[in-house]
Amino acid sequence: MEWDQMAKRLFEKGKQKGATDMEAFGVAGRQLSIKFFKGEMEDYSLSESRGISLRGLVNGKMGYSYSEMLDEKSADLLAEQMAGSAAVIDSEDKQEIYAGSDTYQKVDVYNEGLDEIPVADKIEFTKELEQAALDQDERVSAVNYCLYGESQGEVWMINTKGLDLHEKANLAYAYLSVVVKEGDDIKTGDKFVAGNDFSKFSARKLAEMAVQEALSLLGAKSTPAGAYPVILRHDVAGDLLGAFSGIFSAEAVQKGLSLLKGKLNEPIAAETVSIIDDPFMAKGLASASFDGEGVASRYKRVVDKGVLTTYLHNLKTAAKDGVESTGNASKPSYKATVGIAPSNFYIENGDVSLESMTQKMGKGLLIINVQGLSSGLNAVSGDFSLPATGYLIEDGKIARPVDQITIAGNFFEMLKSIEMVGSDLTFGMPGTAYLGSPSLWVKSVSVSGT
Repeated sequence: MEWDQMAKRLFEKGKQKGATDMEAFGVAGRQLSIKFFKGEMEDYSLSESRGISLRGLVNGKMGYSYSEMLDEKSADLLAEQMAGSAAVIDSEDKQEIYAGSDTYQKVDVYNEGLDEIPVADKIEFTKELEQAALDQDERVSAVNYCLYGESQGEVWMINTKGLDLHEKANLAYAYLSVVVKEGDDIKTGDKFVAGNDFSKFSARKLAEMAVQEALSLLGAKSTPAGAYPVILRHDVAGDLLGAFSGIFSAEAVQKGLSLLKGKLNEPIAAETVSIIDDPFMAKGLASASFDGEGVASRYKRVVDKGVLTTYLHNLKTAAKDGVESTGNASKPSYKATVGIAPSNFYIENGDVSLESMTQKMGKGLLIINVQGLSSGLNAVSGDFSLPATGYLIEDGKIARPVDQITIAGNFFEMLKSIEMVGSDLTFGMPGTAYLGSPSLWVKSVSVSGT
């Protein structure tokens, strides 16, 4: 059964169950994964999936159900489950099925050329990536992870108010992790590339970056404990922004789970800091013309020169605050309920290179990797304590590698103590959101070592 036919059937059955307004949300996807280990293809998988969900208002309560099947029997079951779930909802929050925005800005998120490249070429790329890493330096003792992956997805949203939206997107990524050894000293380095233009993927360049970073950490040792001026390299800064991105959600604010409550139009960061949510960003891997409720996406300066200008809203939180949705309803899967998430979310570039920032700092630390983001921070209080590696900066130059240290601080305080913002904006691996940052010079971070 086609999507529009299934939606029509769902609405007929839902109406019989007492639903007024309804929405059908369909997703179809394909995933490719290729892994190499010691010159052999360790894993190859190509899978397809699809599913549909039904949301509907029954006696003013929003019911929800989903299925992987698109047939008449499933339509009957989905309508019954939707009505049943609405009957047990006790929330008084106002919810609605959205009639649609006046206009939707088209985004370029699908590259047909990526799907036309033979799989054999992608297998050869992955094999070449592993070999390129081994050929970089005799101290490369192993490639412990070599992966190429792709995903393609289509979304349909049809409702009883006349909304009918469709979007298609695809992306590819490659990830490499290497082990280098010099005597008894063993270090690892990893890098990735992501996008939907396969011609921009270079196995040699990716291998060189991963190996050179691993080699640069040979001989690393700890540093005395104390408060240091710190440069968080772009990838570390982006990881921290991602870990704390939930504080900008209006839902978190309304539930008292964000310390940004009551801070609208107030300074929450240094004047040098602006945080952008741009669903229309060119080559943005979370670009979209509409959100998970069908609301047109919007560009937002969430933090503008240090001042918090908006929270991220879906329809429910917007109604509660008496404002318009910001187009940040998140529904990453047909199985998921509606939440809130940013799109292409990043700290805006400054005008200082990382090299210049290092020279101006004189003495401090450059942090290039942190671990424990899932357990070493508290997203409500903003506190973090994370094992880290990086380099000691002396006389404006990198003096030596540093490991076996822990950096600790508070994200809210860190935002206010950013001295300088770099010009090297870089994004991490795509997920529900696409998060990025340039390198950040933080005035003081607590460092524990030996």
